[in-house]
Amino acid sequence: MPKLLGKNALITGASSGIGEAIAIRFAQEGANVAINYNSGAERAERVKAKVQEAAATVQQSGRKAITVQGDISNEGHVKSMFAKVLEAFGSLDILINNSGIQAPVPSENLETAEFDRILGVNLRGTFMCSREAIRQFLAQGKGGVIVNDSSVHEIIPKPKYLPYSISKGGIENMTKTLALEYADRGIRVNAVGPGAVVTPINNAWIHNPKARAEVESHIPMGRAAEAEEIAAVFAFLASDEASYITGQTLFACGGLTLYPEFRIAWSSGE
Repeated sequence: MPKLLGKNALITGASSGIGEAIAIRFAQEGANVAINYNSGAERAERVKAKVQEAAATVQQSGRKAITVQGDISNEGHVKSMFAKVLEAFGSLDILINNSGIQAPVPSENLETAEFDRILGVNLRGTFMCSREAIRQFLAQGKGGVIVNDSSVHEIIPKPKYLPYSISKGGIENMTKTLALEYADRGIRVNAVGPGAVVTPINNAWIHNPKARAEVESHIPMGRAAEAEEIAAVFAFLASDEASYITGQTLFACGGLTLYPEFRIAWSSGE
């Protein structure tokens, strides 16, 4: 039985990478899917076609898929995006805050505008989308689900990526705070913390055998994740199978959060 049959889901940043994989997985689980993108309308339409193909395999087909453009760091865009989704679907059950950006800059060279740009998408945008979803959930009176795409870097420092690391640490606390605030009104808020994932944002090392080997040498499971593996975790947390889970980050990282450099007990003298 599909886990999300008949649910209406909005996925931000869903035109590639993990967001694309989530959109396809949710369609396979029976959801109506709204694919948000900021730029690259043709790419978003290709994802929509994949989503529609996935939806056609589900019992009780007739699921809907739409694309909706919007910069989630822009409050006007966020409000417009939600209005379009509600016009198309009539209600909202699930919000996936997936949009995120990063850029490597030594912290002493980090300009305030760049700091604000990254926090504007990753943290402020996640807040604004969450706020609009919660308003809708409360108006509907039947609860809802938010799942945030965080990172292992909500707890592992990432030098030269200061605003990205700060944003993910903020998402951890936002997830917990909103979960606690709305737990008694049927709204669950959780996060997924991926590690290294084979997506376009990581092309710099994915297609470089030496660089990839270096990345994967730090992962206890010895490999990077496929986007579909991460999407499966989102599908679980969005479903009723996770009905008693809220305020948590589920790390899907191949063991990166287990202090992998301690695989050899070099600190104990043994």
